[in-house]
Amino acid sequence: MTDIFSLQPAATDPQGDTLTLGGYAQQAYLEYALSVVKGRALPDVCDGMKPVQRRILYAMQAMGLGYGGAKGTTAAKPVKSARVVGDVLGRFHPHGDQSAYDALVRLAQDFNQRYPLIDGQGNFGSRDGDGAAAMRYTEARLAKIATLLLDEIDEGTVDFVPNYDGSTQEPRQLPARLPFALLNGASGIAVGLATEIPSHNLGEVAVACVALAKDPQLSDEALLALIPGPDYPGGGQIISSAQDIAHAYRTGRGSLKVRARWVVEELARGQWQLVVTQLPPGVSSQKVLEEIEELSNPKLKAGKKALTQEQQQLKATVLNVLDGVRDESSKDALVRLVLEPKSSKTPQQEFINTLLAHTSLETSAPINLTMVGIDGRPTQKSLRQMLEEWLAFRQTTLTRRSQHQLDRVQVRIHILEGRQVVLLHIDEVIAIIRESDEPKAALMARFDLSERQAEDILEIRLRQLARLEAIKIDKELQQLREDEGRLLDILANPKSLQRLLIKEVERDAKTFADPRRTLIEEAQRVSTEIKVVDEPVTVVISEKGWVRALKGHDHAPSNFSFKAGDALWGHFACRSVDTLIAFGNLGRVYSVAVATLPGGRGDGVPIQGLIDLEPGTHIVSYFAGAASTRLLLSGSGGYGFIAEASSLVARNKAGKAFVTIQDGETLCLPSVVDAPDGTAATHIACLSSDAQVLTYPLAELKVMTGGRGLQLMKLADGASLVGAAAYTRSVRISGTGRGGKEREEVLEIRSLNNAAGKRASKGKAAGWTFKPVKIERIE
Repeated sequence: MTDIFSLQPAATDPQGDTLTLGGYAQQAYLEYALSVVKGRALPDVCDGMKPVQRRILYAMQAMGLGYGGAKGTTAAKPVKSARVVGDVLGRFHPHGDQSAYDALVRLAQDFNQRYPLIDGQGNFGSRDGDGAAAMRYTEARLAKIATLLLDEIDEGTVDFVPNYDGSTQEPRQLPARLPFALLNGASGIAVGLATEIPSHNLGEVAVACVALAKDPQLSDEALLALIPGPDYPGGGQIISSAQDIAHAYRTGRGSLKVRARWVVEELARGQWQLVVTQLPPGVSSQKVLEEIEELSNPKLKAGKKALTQEQQQLKATVLNVLDGVRDESSKDALVRLVLEPKSSKTPQQEFINTLLAHTSLETSAPINLTMVGIDGRPTQKSLRQMLEEWLAFRQTTLTRRSQHQLDRVQVRIHILEGRQVVLLHIDEVIAIIRESDEPKAALMARFDLSERQAEDILEIRLRQLARLEAIKIDKELQQLREDEGRLLDILANPKSLQRLLIKEVERDAKTFADPRRTLIEEAQRVSTEIKVVDEPVTVVISEKGWVRALKGHDHAPSNFSFKAGDALWGHFACRSVDTLIAFGNLGRVYSVAVATLPGGRGDGVPIQGLIDLEPGTHIVSYFAGAASTRLLLSGSGGYGFIAEASSLVARNKAGKAFVTIQDGETLCLPSVVDAPDGTAATHIACLSSDAQVLTYPLAELKVMTGGRGLQLMKLADGASLVGAAAYTRSVRISGTGRGGKEREEVLEIRSLNNAAGKRASKGKAAGWTFKPVKIERIE
């Protein structure tokens, strides 16, 4: 088949060289990906804005919708959101109107933004997932805090670039006076990159900026003491440890555990109720209500005729403690979720733990500090890097603002110096203006004025020229020269620039800082495990993989019944708190809690319905027993190790890769090292397909938590490991003889000792006339 990426299309690069289709596709896709990353999805570390957000704020400023109005005197009247969206689309952002409106709505939602930048009038949605009203119904203007982003926009602080059609200019960044990338955070998915920056408290961030500006070598510990963690709009409680938070901030990636906050309200006659007042980020009262409904009134899963054992247990667990739930949220109480216990005697902590364990009242909040850096590159940054880059950006904007102001002051000084000269010769100036054909040149020649000074004199009305006051000009000049000296000092002295930066950050913090909403208090995450009565049970497994659990241990295998054509594979005497482990032929292990297995009535359920087998995998063996039990695991390639049953437990139905199996190999039958009676094996017997046996002490193997392990036995060319068994005195060898007849051989301690050697050495020939297929421990 022809490789289409090697064809030569009619495409050239900027230098005129012909490109292959593959090269052209790669170049075009990279350009597209970079456009999405920088032009849509990721915020800028300098102002914390994505392009559409920046354009909305700038357009509203240009429309006179600033907090102080167009002239900075009175508050601007809000206008229809549709008008704002139309201006944004027409001048700066040629994309869909709904995407622009969605961005505007988010900037106005106080439950999404820690510090909303837009003051929205009308229905802007709710934390329960309700959408905002159409843009023709809502109104918007800039919030007061938006002045921190826009006030210096006309003071030469940032670069302007042409808009999409070159008809006007737009700012490349906004001159943010505080690091809004941290204050409001951001969330977005780009091409190959994603970001999830949580919001933070303005006062804490400002203090950290000041400390880092004063001491760039500030330790990470001191910095994290100033910013102890995120401050979510909806409050809540961060229960992760300080070490987990610090790790997330140092690496730029992590996950924090956050739970709701609540109060217990005492009622009459000893009754009480739990009232949730704050929720974790991304969680709404409606979501919690839906989760409780699903737990207390579960629906049948697809393809099932009855509720699963897990669903029944969860339902019983919740209904045992919960009597009712209602949402009393209102304008006065943004979140008020009332949960009533089954009885006043229900332990409060058990009631709370049940709800935390099975609903979103306790959840995880991701941290991914990926953004466009000051160098224009999208990068995952640490908290320190974010603050350092913003400080560098702020120093640049202050330098540019000071230079802009200095230029303006010097122009004014120059003009006033010209007026001072004129003031001393007003009559002569009037005469020159009246009589000269070219008064501008005449004034310049007579009084040694510059062209700009002469133009200023000519533009002044005669009445003003006559009334020029020397004292007034001298006073203004004195003030301007003081300003000039101050600005020159800022531009020439880094210490002065640093003092100005610190002063302005502290001033803005005093104006806009508010108390922290999210409590940071470490707590143990509530386990989602269902309480199980610890009792003896017998796990029964059929040859076709049907499993069930019978109460007690006194069961005769002859009494077990199975479906037609099925028979007993094995049974395990264990406890209801133990786990059933299923071993796949490719080294993957699957686990099912014994407590979730169906009872003795019926034939049980197929193991395939309890786990998710990956394609090409079949189960070769099972084990059920105590978590501390050690198992000898091996592969047909001759390698193996010892593992505790606890390390074999997987978190999900898809299991986990545990024993590394090479291509063409398979997992051998596991061997229990620790017998149920408490005795532990002392040696290992290895058996190869060419009837070689090798034994050595169990101590020569390692206890591992997965992998390929150590070499158990050196195999001849073409041979494979049939299995390895842990033993104390004897093992049983099973195989097939002539005509497929089953054969069996028992090796006692003397025979086993004759096969003793070092681990990873060759075995000794057993001399059997049958083909061995299995080795297992007798005692």
